[in-house]
Amino acid sequence: MTTITFDTQELVNELESSGFTRKQSETVVSVLKKSQSELATKLDIAPLASKTDLLELKVDLVKWVGALMLAQVAVIAALVKLL
Repeated sequence: MTTITFDTQELVNELESSGFTRKQSETVVSVLKKSQSELATKLDIAPLASKTDLLELKVDLVKWVGALMLAQVAVIAALVKLL
C-alpha cells in the first residue's frame, strides 16, 4: 500500500500554534500515521474487482446516499414543523 510522506514534527508544531496542547497534537499525528497504512490505491483494488463490479458498487452507493439524504430532509422537516 502507498503511504503519504509528511513532516510529523512540523504538523505537531502547527497544531500547537493553532491552540492544541502538545499531547493533543501528538495524538492527531499518531492517528494520521496509523490511518495511512490502511489507505487503498487503485493498484490495490484493481486485482480485486472488475470495472463492472465497481460500477455496481458505485450505483449502490449513490442509491444509499440518495436515500439517506431524503431521510435527512424528512427529519429536518419534521423538526421544523415541531418548532
